[in-house]
Amino acid sequence: MGSLMKGGGVSGAILSRIATNDQHGENSEYFDGWKAYDKDPFHLSRNPHGIIQMGLAENQLCLDLIKDWIKENPKASVCTPEGVHQFSDIANFQDYHGLREFRQAIAHFMGKARGGRVTFDPERIVMSGGATGANETIMFCLADPGDVFLVPSPYYAAFDRDLRWRTGVEIVPVHCSSSNNFKLNVEAVEWAYKKALESNKNVKGLLFTNPSNPLGTILDKDTLMNIVRFVTRKNIHLVVDEIYAATVFAGENFVSVAEVVKDLGDSEVNADLIHIVYSLSKDMGLPGFRVGIVYSYNDLVVSCARKMSSFGLVSSQTQLMLASMLSDDQFVDNFLMESSRRLGIRHDALTLGLKKAGITCLISTAGLFVWMDLRHLLRNRNSFKSEIELWHIIINKVKLNVSPGSSFQCTEPGWFRVCFANMDDDTLHVALRRIQDFMSKNSNKVAEKASNNDQIIQNNNAKKQKWKQSNLRLSFRRLYEDGLSSPGIMSPHSPLLRT
Repeated sequence: MGSLMKGGGVSGAILSRIATNDQHGENSEYFDGWKAYDKDPFHLSRNPHGIIQMGLAENQLCLDLIKDWIKENPKASVCTPEGVHQFSDIANFQDYHGLREFRQAIAHFMGKARGGRVTFDPERIVMSGGATGANETIMFCLADPGDVFLVPSPYYAAFDRDLRWRTGVEIVPVHCSSSNNFKLNVEAVEWAYKKALESNKNVKGLLFTNPSNPLGTILDKDTLMNIVRFVTRKNIHLVVDEIYAATVFAGENFVSVAEVVKDLGDSEVNADLIHIVYSLSKDMGLPGFRVGIVYSYNDLVVSCARKMSSFGLVSSQTQLMLASMLSDDQFVDNFLMESSRRLGIRHDALTLGLKKAGITCLISTAGLFVWMDLRHLLRNRNSFKSEIELWHIIINKVKLNVSPGSSFQCTEPGWFRVCFANMDDDTLHVALRRIQDFMSKNSNKVAEKASNNDQIIQNNNAKKQKWKQSNLRLSFRRLYEDGLSSPGIMSPHSPLLRT
């Protein structure tokens, strides 16, 4: 056995640097919330005072439709009397290209999930073990250890693990602000790119989720076009994680980067630089099936990613069943429409309940979560320490696992991601009741804090006004002392010139 350290772990002399480094991100509040839930999970009857999991972005709202399809299509599985005749073929080794019918069905579904406005080539579909594996695979293909990818923040908390833990790739955030609703624009990307170069970083690309995790917003087509033009001009890669493509429940249609590539044409875009990550975890609610996809317009990337997929293939029986399900146009069309409808209802139920408690959220039209604004509850509005203090109260007292914004590299304390599609209606009602009770008990404190803040602002304004009057008198005295006899001539030492 290897030698043990005091904390119980195995010494670094025994294990590799990758095995023992701290880049996984497991010790962040994002994962700590999951651990707290695992120790005390809520259940309506067995543990009604437990922690409710609102930190997990799962889509469980339409699993009944999938169960019904499975019952009606027993031939799709080798584990039924109707499908067992396929067992020998499916149980045998499958190469890393995957079943042809599976790749065709995935390509077809990806087109439907994007409104049928773009098609995908099955020969460019590369399998991976979920979006986690797909994101890591594309990093291995595009960058060397120490190279940089720009990632707009707030960004998915586990990107630190997925993109850099084993690859050695560095993340440089492109900071977005609440002043424009955290909207990404090409100016912010260009600024981050320039700063990275000034720090002697080798920028290999830009990666972001669209629709956004954790914001639940979608990028408009003009912004996407400008970003595609930017990466083409700088000759860096663009990776768009589109795993929430079919979770749009309101507003304008989702625009895939594939649609932009088609519309811009070869004169404005180098398609070899454009890559898409996809999975069925969010749109279909099948994270346990571990279906991740790398789709690239670059032949070399497709070839390289396919070789790497040997380390994270999708099981052949999963491929077989999904090939049949996703080829059923009637089922897929109904599923996508119903999923969007149910997500919209659930989103509205959560945001309305939060509004009744005096809590607002960033306006969102997609995703499985909301970006909740609790800045008014912070002891110190500019302190991430205050954010974590509030998060501990929510976990330990309110008994809700929500994820603090600092876990998503948000630069402004007080924002929290709250997931709403991984529970039933009754559990959501309990969660909202807990939030409303908490806000009701703390409303006096919030009002008192607001009053104190108003008083501080008034005092500061009075001090500023007093300073202005004093400074104005001082300025005129100085003007007089400088011997200004003519209004047309000013002393170079005049404070009016300096201002």
